[in-house]
Amino acid sequence: MVALSKPSIEQFFMKPSKPNTNPLIFPTIPLIDLSKPESKQHLVKACQDFGFFKVVNHGVPTKFIKKLESEALKFFSSPLSTKEKAGPPDPFGYGNKRIGRNGDVGWVEYLLLNAKPESDYQRYLSVFEENPEIFQGVVNDYVTAVKKMACEILELLADEMKLQPRNVFSKLLMDEQSDSVFRVNHYPPCPEFQENERNGRKLVGFGEHTDPQIISVLRSNNTSGLEISLRDGSWMSVPADSDSFFINVGDSLQVMTNGRFKSVKHRVVANSTKSRVSMIYFGGPPLSEKIAPLPSLIQGEEDSLYKEFTWFEYKKSAFNTRLADNRLGLFEKITAT
Repeated sequence: MVALSKPSIEQFFMKPSKPNTNPLIFPTIPLIDLSKPESKQHLVKACQDFGFFKVVNHGVPTKFIKKLESEALKFFSSPLSTKEKAGPPDPFGYGNKRIGRNGDVGWVEYLLLNAKPESDYQRYLSVFEENPEIFQGVVNDYVTAVKKMACEILELLADEMKLQPRNVFSKLLMDEQSDSVFRVNHYPPCPEFQENERNGRKLVGFGEHTDPQIISVLRSNNTSGLEISLRDGSWMSVPADSDSFFINVGDSLQVMTNGRFKSVKHRVVANSTKSRVSMIYFGGPPLSEKIAPLPSLIQGEEDSLYKEFTWFEYKKSAFNTRLADNRLGLFEKITAT
């Protein structure tokens, strides 16, 4: 474990990125209308080509979104001494600038919560002097609605891929023992870095990584900052859209589809003048669940690309690495040449 010394200023700057060599053919983020019958094939194509897409007509009530953002802003606007009563994260709780336990830092503060409705938030709720139960109710309403959407997306994917049963993916999120988490990130403005920003240096909000779970559902306010890695290694900025949700394929879904779906590497660049708030539901399987390519997706002489592992094993391995490490590398099968 890395000693908890104060991060240096230089740690918050990103290394220069590989430039996009042909900006004329920069792809656009797939936009999928979940109310349309043809959404199934678009979902599969987006998972194969990008591992990332935007959805509209998602069915999550606007009032749940607005209430959660309001409560999040109320929390993050509290004095640091108050917020720190909800930390340090173990893994749940309030964290500030330090991401994980292996030396990663970012210009971010966050609240990480267990996504189960019956979870006890008392430790975190104690920072709210008035009506702390409101916060828990708002989180539960939002997470329940977003989880439902995530399961619908996973079932549409299974339908299009002719997988049986159609809840082959979604049942892992619906399981009572599902190891899902919910995270609220706040990227404060940092005017002291404005000159560096003008000089082309980017400030790390959240370093590059893939999500280890099955699926991630992201929503943010109208401040941009999210970037995804393209196949040529260049980075693409994702335009902010507070009315839509963005979906990431996670490492576990990449394994279950034997590499057909791609877990996308992404990062967040902090902004010198505007704050960014994002809410992410990470849909994970039960800790004891065995993760391996589905037999029905291994066709003919196709080999399994991954060793079987439990979610507990992969989660433990992932959280002992740095954000940018290739976490799946340890679980890939080495093919004879």
